[in-house]
Amino acid sequence: MSIYVGNLSYDVTEEDLTSVFAKYGSVKRVQLPVDRETGRMRGFGFVELGDEANETAAIDALDGAEWMGRDLKVNKAKPRENRSNNNRRDNFSRSY
Repeated sequence: MSIYVGNLSYDVTEEDLTSVFAKYGSVKRVQLPVDRETGRMRGFGFVELGDEANETAAIDALDGAEWMGRDLKVNKAKPRENRSNNNRRDNFSRSY
């Protein structure tokens, strides 16, 4: 399972996030996506801990907690949706 962490400060680093989640177990991975055009962090990230019980404990403890001046949104990450452009293309190819 992966944890979604939203409403992050744009100043947060992977090390910052690792130190917060390490209190709940071994941190396997931290990912902070950046905007392709600006290179600026997008304000959310993903964390994986060593086991699901630790991840659940972290979610329960940190969701809504204030950190770096912001109220965190912490929950189980949802699978990424398939962003296909096929539907968009079909909408433009219809004749009216």
